[in-house]
Order: sequence, then structure tokens, then C-alpha cells
Amino acid sequence: MENAWEHGRWEGGYGREHVWRLDGGSAVRFTFSGWNWNVAPYDAGYCGDWDWNADSVSVYADPDHEGWYLAYNLRLGTYVHVMYLGR
Repeated sequence: MENAWEHGRWEGGYGREHVWRLDGGSAVRFTFSGWNWNVAPYDAGYCGDWDWNADSVSVYADPDHEGWYLAYNLRLGTYVHVMYLGR
């Protein structure tokens, strides 16, 4: 990625002890607690059954892709690559 963290770094908390409820949107743009995100286009197929208005997620730093994060859906047990878009 040319501009890693082009929207800033997310400092909301990482790991299973930080659980966030989705507030709406879609894979193109979704929110929780006022933070905006999008799912990597190549992972969009893995989140087609996410409930964008109710599911809970935890966020992890992606150790392999600088500038990306991993969102873990607690209900479904699936991970997708996400980019932080800011507040």
C-alpha cells in the first residue's frame, strides 16, 4: 500500500477484550462508536452475512499488511481485512 495509515492510526483498543457493536453500513463503509471503516475489496465476499446493524467485532493489527487491520466478527467467527477511515 502506497500510503499506509493515510487516514490515521486507530487507537480504540485491540483484541478480544475490546468488543465493538456495528452501527450500520456495508462492506464499502461501516461504523462503530463513531469510527469509520471499509472492508478490503478482496475480502468483501467473506462478510456478506454480517449484520451491519448489530454484530459485534474485535479489531486486531494486521501483522502482515502495513496500514490494514483485521476485524473479527464474534457471531460468525470470521476475519476480514479492514481499513480505518477516521472519525
